[in-house]
This record gives sequence, C-alpha cells and structure tokens, in this order.
Amino acid sequence: MNPCELLLDSFYTAIDAANPLKIVPHHLPDPPQGNTLVIGAGKAAAAMAHAVEESWPTGHPLEGMVVTPYGHGLATQSIVVIEANHPLPDTQGAMTAHAMLESVHMLTPDDLLLGLFSGGGSSLLSAPISSVTLEELQAISRQLLRCGASIQEINIVRKHLSVVLGGKLAAASRAPVYSLLISDVTDNDPSSIASGPCAPDPSTWQEVLALIEHYALTISPSLATMLREKTNSGHDETPKPGDTVFRNVKNKIIATARQSLTAAAQFFRDRNITPLMLGDTITGEAREIAKMHAAIAREIRHYHHPFKPPVALISGGETTVTVKGKGRGGRNAEFLLSLAIALNGMEEVYALAGDTDGIDGSETNAGAIIKPDTLNRAQHIGVNPAALLNANDAWTFFNQLDDLVITQPTRTNVNDYRAILIM
Repeated sequence: MNPCELLLDSFYTAIDAANPLKIVPHHLPDPPQGNTLVIGAGKAAAAMAHAVEESWPTGHPLEGMVVTPYGHGLATQSIVVIEANHPLPDTQGAMTAHAMLESVHMLTPDDLLLGLFSGGGSSLLSAPISSVTLEELQAISRQLLRCGASIQEINIVRKHLSVVLGGKLAAASRAPVYSLLISDVTDNDPSSIASGPCAPDPSTWQEVLALIEHYALTISPSLATMLREKTNSGHDETPKPGDTVFRNVKNKIIATARQSLTAAAQFFRDRNITPLMLGDTITGEAREIAKMHAAIAREIRHYHHPFKPPVALISGGETTVTVKGKGRGGRNAEFLLSLAIALNGMEEVYALAGDTDGIDGSETNAGAIIKPDTLNRAQHIGVNPAALLNANDAWTFFNQLDDLVITQPTRTNVNDYRAILIM
C-alpha cells in the first residue's frame, strides 16, 4: 500500500477508536426513578447525545441540552443541540451555560444529571462570573491561546472565571451526577477535561493570578483588582476534592488518546510494520518536539536501531505553539513543517500529524502529510519552508503543496495523532 494511504488509514483507525456512537452505549447508567437531564459540552457532545438517545431504555424520561462548536451538530430528538464558538467563547455559549445551570437547579434527588463532556467544552461553557465581562474573558482567552500556555494552564483560568466550570455544575445539582468523559488531555484528569464541570478542582485563585503574571497577559484594572482580592481572601473558590457536593458524583472516562494510539499500533502491526509508541503525553513546543522525532527516525533509518524498518513511530498528546508571526498555522502543521526541515528529504520517511477532532488550530484541516520530496517540491514552486515556519504559517506551506489532510469535523476528540512511517 502507498505510504501516504497507510498513514491516512491509521489516522482514521485512531479516530474510529474514539467514536462516541460505538463507545457511549456501553457506559450508560441505569435510569433513575425520576427524570434524566442530559447536559453536555465539547466537540463530541452532539455525537454523545445522539448515542444516548439511541440506547436509552424506552419509557424512561430523557431531556436536556448539549453545546458543541459550529459545524459539529447532529440531529437529535429529545436532547437539544446548540452550536457556539470555539476556541473563543461567545454570547451563544454563555447563554447556553446559564440555561444549563437553571435546568440543573430544578433537579430533585430522584432525578439524574447525565453529563457528556469532551475536549472543547471549556470555551463553549465559558459564561463569565458576575465580576467579569464576556469581552474580558474573550481577551484573556485570546492571549492564552497565543502565548504557549498548556491546556491545563488555560483551564485553570477558565474554571475560575466561569459560572459552571471547575465543579460548579455538579455543585448546583441535588440529583446524583454521572458524567461520561472523552479525554483530550495528556493526564486524563477529569478536572481538566472540558475544565471539569462536574469534577473537583484543586487549582486556586492564586494560580490564576500567577499565570496571568507569568505570561504577562493584558487585563483591565478592575479585573486585576478582583483577582488580587480573591487571591488574598480565598473566597469564592471552586469546590475542592473532598467537598461534600461530590459525594454522589461519578466521572467516568470512556475514551482516551492511549486507546486510539493502541488501535493505530495494531493497524500497523497487522501490515507487518513494527509500531513504536512514543507515548500519549507528549507536550512542548511543536517545532522542538518535531526535532526530537526526527532524531529517532534518523536513528532507525540509518542504523536500524532500535528496530529495523519498516517502523511506524506513533505519538499523541498536545504540543503548543508560541505565536510570534501572523500566518495561518495549527500545531500539527507546525510540527510537520519543522519535521520536514529537520529530516531534510530523508529517503523513505513519511509522516502525518493531525488533530482527532478534524480541526488543527483554527483552520479547516485536521493536519497534513510530509513525504521525502516535500522540500524539493516546495523549492520548485518557490515556497520557503524556513520563512513560513518563522511566520507560524505552516498551513500556507502545506496548502501550496496540496498536502493538507481534511476530514471535516469528526465529532470526537482525543487530542493529536502523529505517525512517522520509516519504510
């Protein structure tokens, strides 16, 4: 099989391993005596809601609402699907979060709150607390997304500035809470997945202020004053581990990056290609992580160590990009452009990197592919890879070469998938 086709098929195998329609039905709880309210958010929320409706026992009341990014919706019957902006919060998402909170307040102890959360839920549920405006929250979010902060750091800020994140949704429920989670974070921590609407939050206001100062974020004087006051007083904290509000709350992770990487590894193994899994928790600057991957590929290609080709290097996690240029990027495209430069046309080495949600950054592609002739083709059409990498403009590079990988929204999200095929 063509190496590029192998890489694409392995990517789709990884995505399919996290398909909510296949996974959710196996993890549903028993219906309660009363009503079941479904509340969800994230890139997989609509597919998860659809899966619940398909499998929920007949005769048991089911209603609710989920919020998902624009273009990720699906037709449902009793669970309302609302689309809002991602990764920056908008009015639609904020209004939906308030509506969800009102619905949860109406539950009784005989009812059930069924949560459906996946990556992307944080920004979709970022309805600001009363002392913060939506415009202020948007400005902070925009800076956090460009400064190189990790998703865990971004979520610490979001949890404290939102009315439902950081365990606040569960704290509002008198009914038992059962949440199904599709993990897009490297540690599979329920408090980080969609910023943990139903999970205890160990972070503090002090950490929020420290992050804003560390990354030199620009905030309004009133917001700065509020943060200092809350840090000094310790009031209005998110509910912490051990809080009694979580005595009847369960968060269950049903899909992870590890499961998807394992499925991809088996895909290659079935085709007599040795899979070498580098891990599902790889983080750091995309361009620097690419250099590390290139060094491993070089060792295998030239010295057959630790394995003789054909070998597939597989990794997951979520790299970051500190944006200094004004180009169109995406962390997976930036990883690949840096990798292509580091490999410098190495023979028989191909690679794919893509986000399992189908969206690399803010663009419409999931990722891209590189081949041994990538740099030669770029030179032939007058495209300068180093200049575009410095401008954080990897999307333009791969678009010019027609090497973007476009899947459309996959309605799941277990973070990034990277595969380097050494033939």
